[in-house]
Amino acid sequence: MLHELFQEIDNNYDEMIEIRRYLHQHPELSFHEYKTAKYIQEFYNKLNIPFRASVGGNGVVAKLVGAKPGKTIALRADFDALPIEDEKNVPYRSKNQGVMHACAHDGHTATLLTIAKVLNKYKEQLPGTIIFIHQHAEEVAPGGAQPMIADGALDGVDYVYGTHLWTNTPYGIVQTAPGNFMAAADKFTITIKGNGGHGGIPHQTKDPIVIGSQLVTNLQQIVSRKLDPLTTAVLSIGKFHAGNAYNVIPDTAVMEGTVRTFDPELQQLIITEMEKIIKGTCQSYDADYTFDYQKGYRPVVNHSIHAELIIQSAENLEEVNSAEMSVPSMTGEDFAYYLEERPGAFFFTGAQKKDQFVPHHHPMFDFDERAMKIAAKTLISTVMEANLL
Repeated sequence: MLHELFQEIDNNYDEMIEIRRYLHQHPELSFHEYKTAKYIQEFYNKLNIPFRASVGGNGVVAKLVGAKPGKTIALRADFDALPIEDEKNVPYRSKNQGVMHACAHDGHTATLLTIAKVLNKYKEQLPGTIIFIHQHAEEVAPGGAQPMIADGALDGVDYVYGTHLWTNTPYGIVQTAPGNFMAAADKFTITIKGNGGHGGIPHQTKDPIVIGSQLVTNLQQIVSRKLDPLTTAVLSIGKFHAGNAYNVIPDTAVMEGTVRTFDPELQQLIITEMEKIIKGTCQSYDADYTFDYQKGYRPVVNHSIHAELIIQSAENLEEVNSAEMSVPSMTGEDFAYYLEERPGAFFFTGAQKKDQFVPHHHPMFDFDERAMKIAAKTLISTVMEANLL
């Protein structure tokens, strides 16, 4: 049966591309994906597959019941876009100014819809039940996963799987890992309140730029000098804003950054050390500050047997050059919450274009669309194998 299903994926590849490119031209921001949700609903209506709309917000959950007994398995795809201007010179460039699918969520949705169409055609031979989870708002914490779960997206589900089309990895490679796979992703904001003045008379000021510069350096010592070198953590400053004129020392400076961890105790240790360093540095300059730390998504922790199942499923595909266990990624994903509720696993489907690496969340982002076929076939094969567990 797998051979027939794979052939159907190939037969529907052109439509899969059409879906992806349509969605790419019509992106919507997190929590505002109304037309995208409607598009997904209309697709299931045409297939006569029952679904629930407005699940936990803008989410859509469809249910396909096979004629044969088996497990209930959920597959998840996200469908929100990012506030980025699409700079690609392609026919399917975004038509919504300042909004872009720069993280392959359009491809995730096209893949899952195509899987639904193919499996629906073979539902008389299909074991168990497939739950298609189309999730809104992955890009912006608190995200769409938790409210969708609270609204019953995983009710009755035995296992849950998902993939990310991943341009950091070349086309033809599938990667996952048992246990820790993607990190907890937190955000922090530090506001330094100094005392501005003339750039030529700095001794009369409390320069927040100098203080902030010290903080950038001092905070890096948490990972390099406060943590066991065998542990894994990242602390990065991604934004530093102060002042509006070259010859004026401003009153305030604002820094924003992220912390990535896998261990909650390590996460708390970093927060505690940050508070010490920020307080001590600002006090040494007689400046005030505020420190706002927001915990984001928790780590994506794969269940080992299901990560192994994904590798076994992928390595049997002729399009796959390598199916491998990889080191964890310090990127974040709210798929974490599904795996806290049910056994399953998340994996990367290599989607890097040949000789053309563009990172996720970049204005020129694009991916090798052939990767959608690998993602679809890997998920279908995993569903079939999971029914035998």
